[in-house]
Order: sequence, then structure tokens, then C-alpha cells
Amino acid sequence: MASKLLLIIVFVFDLIAFGLAVAAEQRRSTARIVQDGEANYNYCVYDSDIATGYGVGAFLFLMVSQVLIMVASRCFCCGKPLSPGGSRACAVILFIICWVFFFIAEVCLLAGSVENAYHTKYRTIFGADLPSCETVRKGVFAAGAAFVFFTAIVSEFYYVSYSSARESFQPYGGGETGVGMGTYK
Repeated sequence: MASKLLLIIVFVFDLIAFGLAVAAEQRRSTARIVQDGEANYNYCVYDSDIATGYGVGAFLFLMVSQVLIMVASRCFCCGKPLSPGGSRACAVILFIICWVFFFIAEVCLLAGSVENAYHTKYRTIFGADLPSCETVRKGVFAAGAAFVFFTAIVSEFYYVSYSSARESFQPYGGGETGVGMGTYK
């Protein structure tokens, strides 16, 4: 049976990552164009940069939860073989889907954090075009939050399927690895 403690810890980490990603979407930077006191040039003024911290926090919490699941399941690389059947097939499919969702979530969170931290530093002379105050697009952190949610669901199901396939494995011959050499009567 799957470790309930591990499932609870991973669920809590995924829940924190989801909450941080939603908070990052709500608190992403906005900018406004301001004219200097002498009316010579325009420049961008950005508000709070807290969304970058939230995005990086969500990135790290999701990474920790993924590492925990993969260490517990030995990432399909090590350990005893899985029993053939539906649980193993389901575990393999969920393993692949879990990594795809994880990669998409991490890319969205990292790209959103980097873009949110980037503030344009130039200014324009009065009368020229207004400066382009670049901010992160709406929905980048929300996409990251959605894929954090998908990763959380798939990774939990993956670990349960993996545990089910691992527990039901019975080696051929009842565990005997050699040829029986008992006396013949």
C-alpha cells in the first residue's frame, strides 16, 4: 500500500505551490508612466515585486514534491520489478503525464517570475513615444497554477498505481532463485 504520510506531505507541498502560484497571478507587477518634475522625460514606475517571490516559492515547492514522489518510487530506475498488469501500465502512463505536466508548470512559473522581475530601465525624452513598460502577461502564473494542480493529481495517482504494482509482484517459483538440488527418492 502507498505511504499515507508521503501522500499527505506531497499534497500539502502541492497545495502550497498552488496557493503561491495563484497569489503570484493576483499580485503581478503593474507599471505606469510618470513624467519627471521638470517635464523633460517620461519613465516607468513599477509597483510591488512580490509576485516574483511567490512564483519562485511555487516553483520550489512543486520541485520538492516531485522529488519526493520520484525518490519514493525510485523513478522507475531501481528497485524490484513491477508486476505485469493494469497497475503497471497505469503507472507508466501516469509517470509520463506527471513529468510533462511538471515540466509545463515549472516553465510557466519560472518564466513568469523572470518576466515579472524584469523592469525596463530606459526613459524617453518629452514629446517622443511613451516608454514601453513591460510587465508579465496576464495568465502566465494562472497557467502555472493550473499545471501545478494537474501535476498534484497525476503524481498522487502515479504513486498509488506504482505502489499497487510493486506490492503485488511475486517472483517466479515463490522467490527461489536457483535450481532446487534436493535428494530424489
